[in-house]
Amino acid sequence: MRLLIRPFRPPTSGDTLRTWLHGLLGAAGGLLPLAAASLVAAAAPRDWPAPARTTVLLAVWVAFTVAVAAGCPRPARSASVRLANGLLGTGLPAPVAAARPRGADRLRTGTWLVLHTVAGSALTVVTALALGTAVALPAVWLNGGDRITVVRPLDVPGGASGLWTLPAAAALLLLAGHACAAVSALFRRAAPALLGHGPAEQLAALESQMRRMARRNRLAQELHDSIGHTLTASTIQAAVARRLMDTDPAAARRALTGLEEASRAAMDDLDHALGILREERAATAPPLTLADLHTLADRVRRTGTDVHADVTGDPAGIPATVSREAYRIVQEGLTNALKHGDRSPVRLRVTVTPALLELEIANPVPGRARPARGARRGRGLTGILERVDLLKGEAVAGPDPAGTGWLLTVRVPLRQAP
Repeated sequence: MRLLIRPFRPPTSGDTLRTWLHGLLGAAGGLLPLAAASLVAAAAPRDWPAPARTTVLLAVWVAFTVAVAAGCPRPARSASVRLANGLLGTGLPAPVAAARPRGADRLRTGTWLVLHTVAGSALTVVTALALGTAVALPAVWLNGGDRITVVRPLDVPGGASGLWTLPAAAALLLLAGHACAAVSALFRRAAPALLGHGPAEQLAALESQMRRMARRNRLAQELHDSIGHTLTASTIQAAVARRLMDTDPAAARRALTGLEEASRAAMDDLDHALGILREERAATAPPLTLADLHTLADRVRRTGTDVHADVTGDPAGIPATVSREAYRIVQEGLTNALKHGDRSPVRLRVTVTPALLELEIANPVPGRARPARGARRGRGLTGILERVDLLKGEAVAGPDPAGTGWLLTVRVPLRQAP
């Protein structure tokens, strides 16, 4: 049964109409260069034979088409890619704007335009002739027969002797459908080679993808730092509120208020980050810097952990990139102190000089919470080290010299010392 139905699929397929429309647009696009080529061929000497005039016509037409592709390669390729994707379902990537068109790309675009015009014109002529004849033959037969001219004169008898027009019409319809299928296969095979990315575009597309992945990874790191800090602080605040609910309701309410503010800030960060990931747009909210350390310290204090902050120098004079990264480093360091310090006081020291930014976070660590030597680093410490490495600085994290606490020291050069 499938063998009987398969020959009829091309004429009844939805791809047939789209392929025919694609070919018709190619034929229409070739009318202007064909008109220009006809004017040039008409100016040839009258004693030239017809084959020579036809050769001149085709040569000028191809040259004109290639010149169009060479003169405006990106618009021509963009339009061709959109047509092929929309009507043929090729799934071609759009031309990369950052890549400058080269000679090979112009030639490939010109070749596609020539192929599109030639194959589209041939398809238009064949299908129009086949469909017109398929309608005319039964119509003339039903009217009693007559003499018609298709490619050459043809007698169509009436009555029973003209029944052959019915299978002939069906064969012509199949021919039109299979012609569309053949041209569609030709276009789909040629499109990746002629309209796909060349070496320069592949390199530009790869660089763009790497930049996009770097932005996403950077955003994921910032989201980890922000949400991780907020969740840690919120957990401690909730525990404090539960413990003080009966003995000190006012303090419990303050802890719950801090929990509410921290959760709201986390939701804002999360919505902002997810919006960027969905829409691939640049961040619009002002980034947090060392100028916001007081807000960060207050948030930590609401958990019941005292923070002694000592800032020496002017953080406003630090380059914006360094200031943003330094804020995240401090945030992650305080988060680690909350996780492992059991609400012991935390000492934060920020020293800014013309040539160096130094950060130091120290907190006592109970013996049971001290990490064993050689213990695996968590994501927070790994993120800190990655940020410090990006800033070409150095970081040391481990037990303090007295062995009673944990010390994180970060040094970031601001500029070369004179």
